Amino acid sequence: MNKKEIKVGLLGCGTVGSGVYKILRDNSKSIANKSGANLKVKKVLVRDKEEKLAVKVDKDILTERFEDILEDEDIEIIIEVIGGVNPAKEFVLRSLKGGKSVISANKELIAKYGEEILATADEYGVDFYFEASVGGGIPIISPLKEDLAGNRITKVMGIVNGTTNYILTKMDRERADFNQVLKKAQELGYAEADPTSDIEGYDAAYKLAILASIAFESRVSVEDLHIEGITNISQDDISHAKELGYKIKLLAVGKDNDGLELRVHPTLLPVEHPLAKVDDVFNAIFIEGDAIGEAMFYGPGAGQMPTGSAIVGDVIAAARNIIFDAQGRIPCTCFEQKNVKEQADTQSRFYLRLEVLDNPGVLGDITSLLGKHNVSLESVIQKGRSNGSVPLVLVTHKVKEGDLNDALDKIKKLDDIKKVANIIRVEDY
Repeated sequence: MNKKEIKVGLLGCGTVGSGVYKILRDNSKSIANKSGANLKVKKVLVRDKEEKLAVKVDKDILTERFEDILEDEDIEIIIEVIGGVNPAKEFVLRSLKGGKSVISANKELIAKYGEEILATADEYGVDFYFEASVGGGIPIISPLKEDLAGNRITKVMGIVNGTTNYILTKMDRERADFNQVLKKAQELGYAEADPTSDIEGYDAAYKLAILASIAFESRVSVEDLHIEGITNISQDDISHAKELGYKIKLLAVGKDNDGLELRVHPTLLPVEHPLAKVDDVFNAIFIEGDAIGEAMFYGPGAGQMPTGSAIVGDVIAAARNIIFDAQGRIPCTCFEQKNVKEQADTQSRFYLRLEVLDNPGVLGDITSLLGKHNVSLESVIQKGRSNGSVPLVLVTHKVKEGDLNDALDKIKKLDDIKKVANIIRVEDY
């Protein structure tokens, strides 16, 4: 049986783009059997045709003009791996309006403009797939949209940034400080020269916005999220957490409980929690649904070939839809507009690390103020002395965040309090 040949346009041939090209080339026979079509990359958009690429590509198919791909009527699928918002947004929208299905790995673009992009794909009867935008090679978008579609998802919680997970893992294993490990991560290529998006939590926030929109069937904007990074995590916090039976991870947390809770922040996880065992640059996403119960998706969260794997999976799905004239069969799944809770109204347990003067009655003053604001304590650690002060670690029972903040405002004004050194949420299991 002769298979249809489907032409593909590739926007970008950097790390991820070259991985996509390799997979489509090296696994062409298997991909043809699975998709029902021979997939051929007809044109590749690059910034400079003379620049050396990470993969060998015939120079005849290289172009520096997006229009060469857009205006080629033979090209039915376009893969966008150039990243960022501009010019990616323009290229994606023009491709969809030109009747071409689009595959993208662009988390920032989808988190900020996914609603517009999916509406455009629906209007023009083509596909827009974005499996690789969250979790690299981990399949999660398709399972949420299809395999778990019969569930009401109540929680999605994950380690979705490999850079910060690597840093926290090394701080835990090697007792190194944050800046030392960040420098090593940059040397190894795990962290960018400007690591802000990773270490301040923005990368994870883009991914949570995408996951939560699908899991909770409600449009979620990055602006809806509470975001904290890991720059304030010290070796003291790592050690105290370990003593208490926890590990610290940067988590993206989404919950649907009479309104949405959406946050990215460092978290104390019980050591027995599956996510606490996810180390180095690996990612994992933990799901709770009313039918499935609990499930976790684990694997490499970035990299040339894992991300390329997810993209090619989407290309195969789009090719099948073209063959069977079934494009546009998986539209936007944001059917509702759920209320997002104010952060002050959410509840959690908290780890508090304070530096206090070693004077009689200081602990009593602190617990008294906490009690007046409905904050009760589960455990207290007090030992050692540093520069005339004593480190005091408190772990609260579940408390309304606004009440804790009100109590801390009062505690900070006590004469015996040098500073509130850190506040970290504790996630139950």
